[in-house]
Amino acid sequence: MENIILGEPVLGNLVIDTFKAGGPIMWPMLAVAVVAVAVVLERLVWWQIQAARRNVPLRAHVLTAVDQGDSEKATDLAANSKDPVLRMIWHGLTHHNFSLQGAMQVQAGEELERAARFLPVLDTIITLAPLLGLLGTVTGIMAAFRVVGETTELAVKAVSGGIGEALIATACGLAIAIFALLPFNYFQRRVARLRFELETNATNLELMLERSKGAKQS
Repeated sequence: MENIILGEPVLGNLVIDTFKAGGPIMWPMLAVAVVAVAVVLERLVWWQIQAARRNVPLRAHVLTAVDQGDSEKATDLAANSKDPVLRMIWHGLTHHNFSLQGAMQVQAGEELERAARFLPVLDTIITLAPLLGLLGTVTGIMAAFRVVGETTELAVKAVSGGIGEALIATACGLAIAIFALLPFNYFQRRVARLRFELETNATNLELMLERSKGAKQS
């Protein structure tokens, strides 16, 4: 137990010392890392909430009602639903006398906008973090070269410090980019999946309405 307790400050001091050794560029990289963590956590929570709101059985009931020509029942079933697909269907049904396709496109766009929220931020971080690391590498090497040629012990420490700053900055920049890249690709896949669901259900709704209208006319 004593080793664990004594090890905690040592680990903390190691992190702080490494951060300081990375040079001034570590401060903007820290800000970028905090933003990346915040965005990833926010998106994970958002998608968990959306998963709980999905109601596939209700979608089937709504489409069945439409297929049977009972648009009013389908509208009532889809009303007040938090499922993004059902929200789109409801908007389409309530505006089908004006522009079914237009209403669904507008609502689908809003749903996709919510789903893709903050993804451009992660995309920027994936590019920005390695560039900040590269900038830290350049400034660290420049600091090391400023004292090249001197033979004092202080010069040796300065050169090693500059090289260490360059390596730490590079490693941190790459680590932040890798951390942001994996969830970014995952969230992009979720958005693509949602887009597919919206498009598929919108097409099904249009076909069923056309079929029910044809059945009534015949």
